[in-house]
Amino acid sequence: MTMGKDDPFLRELDAEVEADIELNAAGTPPADAPPSEWLLDPFEVQAETADLNSLHSAIEALETDSGTYPPVDD
Repeated sequence: MTMGKDDPFLRELDAEVEADIELNAAGTPPADAPPSEWLLDPFEVQAETADLNSLHSAIEALETDSGTYPPVDD
């Protein structure tokens, strides 16, 4: 299977990951906000954001990869 920028699945996945990253950023409480005002736990948001950023980087790597998957032995 060849991956690349023309892959509709990757484009859709990338859009969903970007939207989730933006939602996390919008819901993250200020550092000085008391816990009673938190809508989300900032530590959970930080962990989820790290996961989403890793996924976003993996998608970008697949989009720019010109090889085939799975790798073919020569």
